[in-house]
Amino acid sequence: MRNSTPVEQRIDERARRFLATAPAGGAKAKLTEFVVFGLKQGWACIFGATLLAVLMTARLWYQDDAGLARNDFLTVAAVVIQVLMVVFRLETLRELRVIVLFHLVGTVMELFKTDMGSWSYEAEGVLRIGAVPLFSGFMYAAVGSYMVRVYRLFDLKFAAYPRRWITAILAAAIYANFFTHHYIWDLRWVLLAAVVVVFGRCVMHFRVFRREFRMPLVVSFLLVALFIWLAENIATWSGAWQYPSQLDGWHPVGLEKLVAWFLLMIISVVLVAWVYKPQPPETGTTSRPEVSPAAVP
Repeated sequence: MRNSTPVEQRIDERARRFLATAPAGGAKAKLTEFVVFGLKQGWACIFGATLLAVLMTARLWYQDDAGLARNDFLTVAAVVIQVLMVVFRLETLRELRVIVLFHLVGTVMELFKTDMGSWSYEAEGVLRIGAVPLFSGFMYAAVGSYMVRVYRLFDLKFAAYPRRWITAILAAAIYANFFTHHYIWDLRWVLLAAVVVVFGRCVMHFRVFRREFRMPLVVSFLLVALFIWLAENIATWSGAWQYPSQLDGWHPVGLEKLVAWFLLMIISVVLVAWVYKPQPPETGTTSRPEVSPAAVP
């Protein structure tokens, strides 16, 4: 595994010993691949999952009359989670720089979108910029954390990855459309078509345990966007923020938000690609006997 942290290296050593006797074929081998895949995904989501757990806990048990406003508590909790990730070497400083960039990009969007009435937060606490509590940027940082961690946990490689300058232009256009569609035409469907054209030929190669798997990159964008949409439903239920249609009572977020998250995935991938340059898959190595590093959290 590339750029693993010391903690993950120790996990890898234990995983190798534990899984060394796992069968190489049959149903048990497939079950092993499936279980390791789930554990790796959980490990990659550790920042976002922890933050989501804090949001749910605050929704269920945080007292309205507490001395610290709930939004301020969420901000402090998010900072603590981030600090612990670095202190306990669950995250590298190189990754932290990417995550901070996600935080800044997300906060700028939050300031604009709340001002336009796209969604809103409870007006409480002092740890905020205008109507935007500071914990909101950490939700974007959670996406960044997942992206950089999954990149190395699954040893991602990409066949026919487009030129990075082209993807940068596309990502900039997508980011701009999140702002400009309030004033001029909404180009999201044009941008979706551009994503298919630019990334349509790209195939992602990833290793779970012994086997290497392949998936069209556009399909992976959709799957991750669906996962974020599910997390968004939990976050809005917890009261982290609300869309205008939810002010009279919570209901699931509309599926149209999947398009927004799908496009956001392009921005995320491009940001990560500037830190970890996409590498092509190795030829003739579709199946290797060794255990994939950091197979379990």
